Amino acid sequence: MTLSAADTIAQLTALIGPDAVIGDAGKMGTWLNEPRKRFHQKAAAIALPGSVEQVQAVVRWANENHVGLIPQGGNTGLVGAQVPLRGDEVIVSLGRLDRIRAVDVAAGTMVAEAGVILENAHKAAEAEGMIFPLWLASQGSARIGGLLSSNAGGVNVLAYGNARELTMGVEAVTADGRLYRGLNSLKKDNTGYDLKDLLVGAEGTLGIITAATLKLFPKPEDYETALISISGPEAALTLFQMLRERIGSRLNAFEIVPHIGLDMQLRHGVLDRDPSAGPSPWYALIEVSRMKGGAPGALMEAIEAAFAENLIENAVFAESLADRTRMWAFREQMSEVQSKEGASIKHDVSVPIAAVPQLIAEGSAAAERLVPGIRPVPFGHMGDGNIHFNFSQPVGADAKAFMAQADEMLHAAIYEIVLRLGGSVSAEHGIGQLKVDLLKQVKDPVALDMMRSIKAALDPRGILNPGKMLG
Repeated sequence: MTLSAADTIAQLTALIGPDAVIGDAGKMGTWLNEPRKRFHQKAAAIALPGSVEQVQAVVRWANENHVGLIPQGGNTGLVGAQVPLRGDEVIVSLGRLDRIRAVDVAAGTMVAEAGVILENAHKAAEAEGMIFPLWLASQGSARIGGLLSSNAGGVNVLAYGNARELTMGVEAVTADGRLYRGLNSLKKDNTGYDLKDLLVGAEGTLGIITAATLKLFPKPEDYETALISISGPEAALTLFQMLRERIGSRLNAFEIVPHIGLDMQLRHGVLDRDPSAGPSPWYALIEVSRMKGGAPGALMEAIEAAFAENLIENAVFAESLADRTRMWAFREQMSEVQSKEGASIKHDVSVPIAAVPQLIAEGSAAAERLVPGIRPVPFGHMGDGNIHFNFSQPVGADAKAFMAQADEMLHAAIYEIVLRLGGSVSAEHGIGQLKVDLLKQVKDPVALDMMRSIKAALDPRGILNPGKMLG
């Protein structure tokens, strides 16, 4: 028998206490309102467990009563994985599980609970002379559990990998309420399946991550950062290949942004001043780390060589922390500023690095044929092939009419190009509820069958994030 909302609230309150349950719909907004405001659905309740044992108790109760649970971290996800789909689910907020349990400098590891805010993980690592190199725009609110569940990427994937590659082990509550104690810190362990790789990137559909062992790295002595003026993505690709040959693993980030992105930010006052060397069709934001004892100037030398080969048009180097901060703000504010220009249609896609110029050229041309006056705004991680291929509405267009006309057909056009180039329709944001139908269309049928089998084995009653990812 399905529990009523009142029964759900009463039983959860008895289980974990009145201070750990929100049943008043008027107080749930913080947990229901996701960043893009695309999904609007109520929840039966919000559970805020204060310990791993309380998470287990909530999961056991939900399994016994066939209640859907939605694990939630910082609620920064962009595909609706962390918010209700049906309206009868209970959101399990992990925000109170926010301890750094241990930092081991010798092993290069940190054990952090799921509710730790990413910025606080950075601070804990830096206090020990180390870094946790997962950096993204929402680091002030995104939490470790959500970042791992979505296999987050960010700007340093080129040098350090995504969240899966930065995770050595996880602790997680299974669908029947048992605790998987997988906080492994061993670099070598061939005792069976690597179960953490099932849980990282599963968007809470296979278990609720409560803690993780994360990789730390020695803190660089300094960074060399430059904003390069380039003619376009083809030049960016050539420059990237040159830098990778000359600088190797010290090349942390290689991001590209079109001029329209800078123009938008200056027009709306999002940037206090232009961080570039002057107007240019495109910009590349490049960062190189210098370890203790390393010789400075590696990026400068490489850029001088690029000038000699006419690969770049101009460049400005960060001479202070303020310069570096402004350059990175330019890149990180790209999504935010587009909202000030009206409606924006967004794609989080990846292709082989060599195909990025073709993706941008073909995608922009296709969009301009379909919607005259549309403004392509492709930007992102050139160094790992992940482009946020966004489109702002034509100047003066009605936002609702634009979305109604263009949303579906633009998605179809961009995804056709991405798949033809051997890419992925979801690079770092995940599937959630936004791309469930799309996943069924593009994923190998055998892979889908295997995924469904794993889901049925680990969550036979389907209580963990129901309807997400596999539908």
